[in-house]
Amino acid sequence: MAGSNTPSRDRIVAGAADLISRRGLNATSIRELAKHAKAPLGSTYHYFPEGKQQLATEAVRYAGTTVAGILRRELDAGPLPGLRAFLSLWRGIVLKSDYHAGCPVLAVSVEEPLTDELPPSLLAAAESFDTWQRLLSDSLRAHGADADRAEGVATLVVASVEGAIAMCRAKRSMEPLDLVAQQLETVIEGAVGERG
Repeated sequence: MAGSNTPSRDRIVAGAADLISRRGLNATSIRELAKHAKAPLGSTYHYFPEGKQQLATEAVRYAGTTVAGILRRELDAGPLPGLRAFLSLWRGIVLKSDYHAGCPVLAVSVEEPLTDELPPSLLAAAESFDTWQRLLSDSLRAHGADADRAEGVATLVVASVEGAIAMCRAKRSMEPLDLVAQQLETVIEGAVGERG
């Protein structure tokens, strides 16, 4: 049914995640999201009949799932390799985009919803953060951290890295992420070393 020039749903979602990571959600129209994904507007509405909010929600879920997959794979070796993979992923995105792209999950999270209802994209962002924190917390516990400390450190990792990404973009420097990385490694080493 679809010709070779028709973009896949996945490509539209990935393109939307990239554009949201650069501009945010409210400043981006569905027409711009389609254009960025090199997709006809008609194809975009075919895959996302509910429009921009449906596409944005899928884009956030895509980003969240992609990061979770990397974390799952790397956390098998322990919390430090997982942290390093998390940092490396974001470093690559920020540098490859010349400081124009960050995290689409964060981008959706910091914008004021346009209505009084919580948008599905914001709920998807919260789910992504929860998943990343749970994966980190589970790895920390599996490597010796007590449950309360593991949960706190996992939250610290996600919040610190997300904040550092924003700072890197603002400063056009990777220094904030480098400094955060050093501190987080120390915190993780302390947490897994506290067996009790």
